[in-house]
Amino acid sequence: MNGSRELERLAAMAADGDKQAYGELYERTVTDIYRAAYYLVGNRADAEDIVQDSYIQLHRSLHAYDPARPLRHWLMGVVMQHVRAHRRRRWMQFRFAGRSERLHDRLEEDFSGLVIDQMTNRMLLQGVGRLSFKLQQVIVLHYLSEYTQEEIAGILDIPLGTVKSRIHAGLSKLRQQHQHTTNGKAGELHEA
Repeated sequence: MNGSRELERLAAMAADGDKQAYGELYERTVTDIYRAAYYLVGNRADAEDIVQDSYIQLHRSLHAYDPARPLRHWLMGVVMQHVRAHRRRRWMQFRFAGRSERLHDRLEEDFSGLVIDQMTNRMLLQGVGRLSFKLQQVIVLHYLSEYTQEEIAGILDIPLGTVKSRIHAGLSKLRQQHQHTTNGKAGELHEA
């Protein structure tokens, strides 16, 4: 039985009240869910809150889950809703508090072998953090969580063409940042 069908089976059992099935469903999905949430909010505590809220919603909404749709995609869609809600709350907090700075404690993830393998992990994470949220979403889902473009379109409920253009725009901006950074460093070396 493939992994996706097994998740759907566990979801059906959990919807019928099987706590052990819900626990196994959680164990099989939490790592990917946490990783995506963490990279999109940049803070462990906030990512943990989002994951917790997402699994609470999953538990409450399993009866409404459509088994024709892959469970991981549906769950990632739930996570994206919570990430967007978190970002709105944060924006309001910053707006009312008069603060516009965010502290980032990004994880260092191994991105070797990806499209921009010339950049160090830290530079890549900082670069992704400087992208707009819409571009961050598709870059994190595609390159970190390894979803296909079609899957991302389903998760975010946007057209496939939009996913492709956002990935292209995100990679283009990352390349520009990389060129700017390396050109600046080369200039500093020549001046010394």
